[in-house]
Amino acid sequence: MRCTNCDAEIAPNAKFCTTCGTPTVAPAPSATPAAPMEGVSMSDPSTFTNQPGQRLDLPNPAVTMRGKGTTGMEYQLIGTTMQAVILELDPGETVYSESGGMAWMSGNINMQTSGRGGGLGGMFKRAVSGESLFLVEYTSQGGKGIVAFASDAPGKIVPLNLGPGQQMIAQKQAFLCAEKTVVMDIQFRKKLGAGFFGGEGFIMQRLTGPGVAFVCLDGEIMEYTLAPDQVLKVDTGHVAMYEPTVSFDIEMMKGFRNILFGGEGLFLATLRGPGRVWLQTMPMMNLAKAIAEYLPKTSGSSGSGIDIGNLLGNG
Repeated sequence: MRCTNCDAEIAPNAKFCTTCGTPTVAPAPSATPAAPMEGVSMSDPSTFTNQPGQRLDLPNPAVTMRGKGTTGMEYQLIGTTMQAVILELDPGETVYSESGGMAWMSGNINMQTSGRGGGLGGMFKRAVSGESLFLVEYTSQGGKGIVAFASDAPGKIVPLNLGPGQQMIAQKQAFLCAEKTVVMDIQFRKKLGAGFFGGEGFIMQRLTGPGVAFVCLDGEIMEYTLAPDQVLKVDTGHVAMYEPTVSFDIEMMKGFRNILFGGEGLFLATLRGPGRVWLQTMPMMNLAKAIAEYLPKTSGSSGSGIDIGNLLGNG
């Protein structure tokens, strides 16, 4: 550092010039770059920006998983609570889903609606079970293409990488999409009591490999591995998926007071090992019941019938 008056050399941290006595001037502090926002990488091109006159850049959802299917199809799962799966197809590759399942796709994806999966018999079983009568095939033409499928409720999209002949039993309406090599069928419980009284447990979906299929499960997912003859009793709506080695049945709740005052319903699902089962924390039926009280009333009250107090959480 040098004196501003006589240009003499000044020792570091000196208060004044030893030659002419002129007080030293402290150098201006160097500017420090602004700290990035917590949890956001400033070098990330998907970082949110919204400046006047500039383009709007929104951050993309987090990619939670990437993978590849049997036919070469590549996929990525995006999001955490409201998830979607984006499939990248090579020319000629085909995936399929139930009618109405697609969220978005590139312009070179060809859609073809059919009764794939058992012909008239498969269509009849889907009609009886309340499923869509038709399945839609998506084929990429003239280059790579993308097609995306989104979950319609909070939960998880789970990829099932099935080997030849490998099967998985999932809850009704869990199927989202699959490679064309995967066979999706409806599975009915052999005991009619399970259907008449067990609710969700009577009609299930059976997926058979080879190939990758995607299923939507509700809420968070808990996995259990059951030993031979080990039993797990579950409210029927919480059964999300299980291996075909697991025996599924319905039993009546025991105890008069349990039936009247337990609030758990009359029946429970019994899952008997060996095999793995996956349970879901928030079945769609439970979610529907939870929000039903906030919906417009259908009684003869005047006005819109919306309970404003409940809607705002003041009920």
